[in-house]
Amino acid sequence: MKKLSCTGEKICFFYLLAALIITFDVNAQDKTRYDKFVQHYVTTQNFMGTVIVARDNDILYSKGFGSANLEWNIPNTPNTKFRLGSITKQFTAASILLLEERGKLKIDDPIKKYLLDVPAAWDNITIFNLLTHTSGIPNFTGFPEYQKEKFTAHTPKQIVDIFRDRPLDFAPGEKMSYSNSGYILLGYLLEKVSGETYKSFLQKNIFDTLGMKDSGYDSNSAVIPRRASGYSPGPAGLLNSEYTDMTIPFSAGALYSTTEDLLRWEQGLFSGKLLSKESLSKMVTPYKNNYALGVGIRNIKGHKAIMHGGGIEGFNTQLACYPDDKLTVVVLSNVNGTTPDQLTDKLAAIALGEDAVLPAEKKEITIPVEILSQYAGTYTLQPRFDLVITLEGNQLITQATGQGKIPVFAESETKFFVKVVEASIEFFRDKKGTVSHLILYQNGNELVARRSGYVKEPGPVDGTWTGTVDGPDGKPIEVTYVFEGIGKALLGTMNTSMGGGPFSEGKIDGNKISFIVRVDQATTIETAGILSGDVIKMTQKKGDEVKQFTVKRVSK
Repeated sequence: MKKLSCTGEKICFFYLLAALIITFDVNAQDKTRYDKFVQHYVTTQNFMGTVIVARDNDILYSKGFGSANLEWNIPNTPNTKFRLGSITKQFTAASILLLEERGKLKIDDPIKKYLLDVPAAWDNITIFNLLTHTSGIPNFTGFPEYQKEKFTAHTPKQIVDIFRDRPLDFAPGEKMSYSNSGYILLGYLLEKVSGETYKSFLQKNIFDTLGMKDSGYDSNSAVIPRRASGYSPGPAGLLNSEYTDMTIPFSAGALYSTTEDLLRWEQGLFSGKLLSKESLSKMVTPYKNNYALGVGIRNIKGHKAIMHGGGIEGFNTQLACYPDDKLTVVVLSNVNGTTPDQLTDKLAAIALGEDAVLPAEKKEITIPVEILSQYAGTYTLQPRFDLVITLEGNQLITQATGQGKIPVFAESETKFFVKVVEASIEFFRDKKGTVSHLILYQNGNELVARRSGYVKEPGPVDGTWTGTVDGPDGKPIEVTYVFEGIGKALLGTMNTSMGGGPFSEGKIDGNKISFIVRVDQATTIETAGILSGDVIKMTQKKGDEVKQFTVKRVSK
């Protein structure tokens, strides 16, 4: 904090008083905004849980919502303990880095150096591969038999035995595919190398070190004070969540904590209390698909975010750190659903001073039925996934494939919003005035949907384009784009051997194009290009990594 300098006591006093009043008003306004946004999700999505927003050591907002136990009507508070699910993975990654600092292992070593009984197929798998989900070991929680296995207590070795003889999904290091199996194996390796149980190692080396007195390894049998019960949505309301023996998620997802303890974790991790600068740098440097070691790296409207969510029976969680802004946001919920992901982004936006508007705060206007009728039709968002727009009386209705009808309300002649969820749609016309496409805005994404039956003249960017780009290991990989321009919107897909997907936020501005591909929850690829005939010079950004390459049109 900057020191105040003043020439007289009275001047200094009034200056300081004014600063305190302004600070109080801003904080009060922010807390009201936080309350409104969380209450929106409480009302519309049955959110129950706790949230915390902090900058540096200052807690800007901390509150509990709903019940820790519905049957006894016990409220959630900032001290309520929640199962974390996959937030556990960053604790596992940090523990491995601690062992490396102590000379017990090296993350570039093959795992067979420490685990002598591994199958031959794992010979080339390194600890780093496990940390970055690039081992190729299949994800055991996706096996059909997992639904039976999760009810029974297992030792770490017994869990490993579930997947040890399965063929690899791909060669180690070839690509990234999220795998709980890899993080189970890391916990198993940690116990072998340290000579301690996973639970004991974390307690001594992380929780005790950082003063995290409300965190630990969860148990189905132990009495744990202030632990929340977990719930899942049902047809008639919330249900008690399905049983999972907590030996099963192990080092991939078995920890519990509170919002306040997770703030202590972030503060300790980034202040150097736990890891060296070198180890911390390793932990937060993305490898493939913007995934680092136990955390994902995102760029959200120019702000670097280090984050990871969690999902386990009865609980969904999200932990986000914005290191450059010294901001931490934690949302822990004891109801399964996507609310923690959405709410974390909203609370962070408020803290960063960005626009965050609730659907209920938007003003509805009346549009003539003659204009509304022109928007009716079928719009394709993705293959086999359409958004059907109909007009019922003077009300415009949307219905996505396999979902119910949802009314939308006009905020302008072309843009409409949904009241029940955070979403809006905007319609566009071509030069002749014909409705050509719409854009769906939801969860930070902009998805372009072409109107079925709309015929347009081929544009300069339309067609299939191919080229090569350097992969994470420096070897070239082929990339294919399929582009279609509609007005200033760019539709299309990206495909590579490492993954791909449809565009969001695709735009055309003269000979310039730009788009985003979200490969998975943790991976966002931003691309911009300059068109020159049948060649596009591309600049691709994934996290802090920037690559430049050229693609050529192969067909129109």
